[in-house]
Amino acid sequence: MAIFSKPQYSTVKARSRDSIPKGMWTKCPGSGEMVYVKDLKKNLMVVAASGYHFPLHAPDRVESLLDKDTFVECDAGVSSKDPLNFKGAASYKEKLEANVKKAGMPDAVLCGVGKMNGREVSLAVMDFRFLGGSMGSVVGEKITRAIERGLEGGMPVIIVSASGGARMYEGILSLMQMAKTSAALAKLAEAKLPYVSVLTNPTMAGVMASFASLGDVIISEPGALVGFAGRRVIKETTQADLPEGFQTAEFLLDRGLIDQIVPRHELRGRISNLLNLFCGTHKKSSAKPKSAAKKRSTAKTKSTAKVSATKNVKNPSRTRRAGS
Repeated sequence: MAIFSKPQYSTVKARSRDSIPKGMWTKCPGSGEMVYVKDLKKNLMVVAASGYHFPLHAPDRVESLLDKDTFVECDAGVSSKDPLNFKGAASYKEKLEANVKKAGMPDAVLCGVGKMNGREVSLAVMDFRFLGGSMGSVVGEKITRAIERGLEGGMPVIIVSASGGARMYEGILSLMQMAKTSAALAKLAEAKLPYVSVLTNPTMAGVMASFASLGDVIISEPGALVGFAGRRVIKETTQADLPEGFQTAEFLLDRGLIDQIVPRHELRGRISNLLNLFCGTHKKSSAKPKSAAKKRSTAKTKSTAKVSATKNVKNPSRTRRAGS
């Protein structure tokens, strides 16, 4: 008979990770904690404990900023082509088709008009899911139209940026959008209509070098990556040591490039207050620009009145008869 018997252990079966549905949980890059995705979506993709801001899809962003059921999308039928017949590991056409299915949008920006606390605004929101929010001909055109829509309707313009920069698949055509959007904003400034630029993570390269940095007020979400070129490229070009976090919203706020850092839940109220300062508390803007036809009609009326007044001065007897 053995003095020592072999201990008996119960068998524990670990649950396979395959049994957990994908997309239920995600890891917070800030704190490392696991976050339930449904709770995250209810909180506008902001981690409650750490305050980390995940990217927010363009339709959800519109819903968070505007009054309920007031948004009307514009230029929904405008979609990208392949003007340069770009070839690579996958063609540009194939990438466009894949990203349309992925993002559920025809391109990387959603534009339209709506009301923010009763005030009509022209809104453009970029979506990083579509080819990294890159700016091609269609993105540049839709943003330009959003600016012109604000100009024609006398409305403030709000653009929410989330982009890696210009779209390389369209070459020089994508770079031309920087000048086009900037020129449209110059006209908006001449009309004295406000433009609020909202920077989210990330806002880089050609987008940051054009319309994103031209706002009357530039607001950023906390922790957003904001800059032009990547850290390695800048370091190799300047041959200098770069400060830690030099491309974060907090670093740029300290140096005056960004006006305010505003958490996502406070954006709507903060922008609304800023528009009240720019436009007054009345909801309809008094700076409605006249159309070209109206301007010509007004100029013609003034010209006719001037000629009539000149004739009356030259013939004082007619003036006296008219007054008798």
